[in-house]
Amino acid sequence: MISVFIGGSRRLGRMNAELEHRLDNIIQKQLRVLVGDAKGFDRAAQAYLAERDYHAVVVYCTAGECRNNVGDWPQHAVEYQGRDRGLEFYTAKDDAMLRDADFGLFAWDGKSKGTLRNIRKMAERGKPSAVYVSPIQKFVTVRNAQDASALSRDMETDVATSEDLFSDTWRAGTGKVPVM
Repeated sequence: MISVFIGGSRRLGRMNAELEHRLDNIIQKQLRVLVGDAKGFDRAAQAYLAERDYHAVVVYCTAGECRNNVGDWPQHAVEYQGRDRGLEFYTAKDDAMLRDADFGLFAWDGKSKGTLRNIRKMAERGKPSAVYVSPIQKFVTVRNAQDASALSRDMETDVATSEDLFSDTWRAGTGKVPVM
């Protein structure tokens, strides 16, 4: 089953029509959702998926401690050997989702270093992402490291549009990148 890493900035705690549409496309295509347990966009996406009674969701948590699991979905407890709750603790689950996902859907506030890190890591692995850039209220498709660099350098320009990434036109088994 194709998996989508859904994540985003903690400052973005509300859905809008464009993000809802992308999540509806994921539901319609019956893609597996990998989502973190943070407040903000992770929790907002969880709430939306729970309202739609979507079951193909796995919540990733570090050290088995899930802060948010709105739909009471299965949890993927990521091991962590460190003692503190710093950056490494919270990126452990992100690294597991990066490994397990085929595509990404991110909501970025234009500032979150953690969200930008995940977008870059997906691109470095050749895994495309649809990124909703909140300050310009547009989706951008990030397919490679150059796209990710351009996004972080100048989010005001149309680096790449969201052409078909996770759109209504994608169909499983076609070899094309799904549109969310």
